[in-house]
Amino acid sequence: MRVFIVANLEKPLARPTLDTLLARLAGHAQVLGVGTHQDAPLDTVPADAIIVLGGDGTLLSVARRLGGRPIPILGVNLGRLGFLASFTPAEIEQYLDQFLAARLPVSRRLAIEASVVSADVVCHVGDPAELAAKRRFAATALNDAVITAGPNFHMIELELDVNGQSGVRYFGDGVIVSTPSGSTAYNVSAGGPIVSPDVLAMCITPICPHSLSFRPVIISSSSTVLLVAAKVNLGTTLFCDGQASTKLMAGDRVIVRRSDNDVLLIDNPIAHEWRSLAQKLHWAVSPA
Repeated sequence: MRVFIVANLEKPLARPTLDTLLARLAGHAQVLGVGTHQDAPLDTVPADAIIVLGGDGTLLSVARRLGGRPIPILGVNLGRLGFLASFTPAEIEQYLDQFLAARLPVSRRLAIEASVVSADVVCHVGDPAELAAKRRFAATALNDAVITAGPNFHMIELELDVNGQSGVRYFGDGVIVSTPSGSTAYNVSAGGPIVSPDVLAMCITPICPHSLSFRPVIISSSSTVLLVAAKVNLGTTLFCDGQASTKLMAGDRVIVRRSDNDVLLIDNPIAHEWRSLAQKLHWAVSPA
């Protein structure tokens, strides 16, 4: 097996975990190299799998840098929550033999693609080829695409259109379009629903809407979401997974759709979904 390792060396446990892992892999796998979470793209690395030492943020970076290549990612959590990076350092040692034998479960995670078309550009946003030719920004996200109000922190105005059905126009601090994998991230903090990773859906969650009736909604993953920046601040920005970003100008159109490429995650056999919610987010815990 050909393995590439990405390590966030800013994490205190990264170096000892990396040294232990390299010693265990010696003679059992071909380690193509060790990169950091800030390195160049991974779209040319000829790996059979990538091991990520860090946290969910490091794994999100790797997923984006793969450029859609179907290479399984195994995440070792050295951060706090670790929903995507589901193995602990002790567990990766325990399951390393199964990993090398390709016997660990692999799940396909829906990713989204966010594109920005400037106000002065004529474009049929429902045509993927035309959109790809005329957009000024594009990025994929495993967790979410987020429009934030930014400085000078006045409310912004957005128009929301799903599959050509327009009519929603609202003021607030922004909006989150998340995948099921990202539903436990910014989405849940903003009051959005938790969605099981195997559900083919997207969540649209407003950030502090100036309305009592604009609630989060779940839509089909086959939908196309169009967000028009009707009124913005100087610092209004689109973020994809909190990493790739671009500032938005008045009239810009943000188009979010399902990516053509899913992300492959190697799952921890003992990190069950609902147990993780209960343990890491204290989901459904009764008051003391």
